[in-house]
Amino acid sequence: MNLRDELHKAGGFKNLELLAKQVVEGFISGMHKSPFHGFSAEFAEHKIYNQGESTRHIDWKLFAKTDKLYTKRYDDETNLRCHIIIDNSSSMHYPQMQNFSINNLNKIAFSALAAASLMHMLKKQRDAVGLSIYSDAYDFYAPEKGSERHHQMLLHQLSETVVTKQLNKKTETYNYLHLIAEKIHRRSLIFLFTDMLQTGEDETKLFEALRHLKHNKHEVVLFHVFDKKKELSFDFDNKPKRFVDVETGEHINLYSESIKDNYEAAISSYFQELRLKCGQYRIKYVESDINLNFDNILTTYMIERQRFL
Repeated sequence: MNLRDELHKAGGFKNLELLAKQVVEGFISGMHKSPFHGFSAEFAEHKIYNQGESTRHIDWKLFAKTDKLYTKRYDDETNLRCHIIIDNSSSMHYPQMQNFSINNLNKIAFSALAAASLMHMLKKQRDAVGLSIYSDAYDFYAPEKGSERHHQMLLHQLSETVVTKQLNKKTETYNYLHLIAEKIHRRSLIFLFTDMLQTGEDETKLFEALRHLKHNKHEVVLFHVFDKKKELSFDFDNKPKRFVDVETGEHINLYSESIKDNYEAAISSYFQELRLKCGQYRIKYVESDINLNFDNILTTYMIERQRFL
């Protein structure tokens, strides 16, 4: 059964954990072609035994199979702390849809499944993960933990976020990034999923908040989530349409061809400015087209994890 069948069978995002597991398994199966071909979930719950450590937790069965000494890793042990942040404003629920499939995701669903897939990989490595979700309010916060109960709570919250419609929810990203930065005290890897469509704020404040996230030697990755076909290429048929700002309710009636060239030039310039600003502040910028798979996101995680540790 493929991912689309599983998603339909699950009735939306009720079985987000299974979908995330299949996304990760599909990614790992192709890793023999990548620099990470040595990664394996087989020893994810073990760590190499170092001379001088207690022998009490050595896995002797594994030693018999591999002729190498590994010790069992427990829930309270972690190599990495990760905090995932998701923009839950109304624009992230574009395009509006009733039935999701792996090939039919809006921005919030794509972000949730990407986050769940990252969580699955973090769980396999016994890393601690936290979650923040914001819109025009601080919708949800959970600190970094590694327990199974914590993992299930975060999955439930992600599922609820996808299916709960956000009507006219504006974004004040910089306010909530500052609040989140104040809550993360220990050095962490931070993943931010946002479409970077802000209202009522200037770019300077936003990047000041992103710089704040980098304090205490945090590493920040900005996953810029967008629908490339619609939001970058403005690929609409040339019939009269009403374009509505889902965050303010404002609208305009026009033929798409009448503004297509100017729109593409303006949005491309904005995207390039984001890349340059992120580079200036040493923030990893990753374009995340919702029409593509999750390999780029999971590869970024693998690279950043190796750099972080």
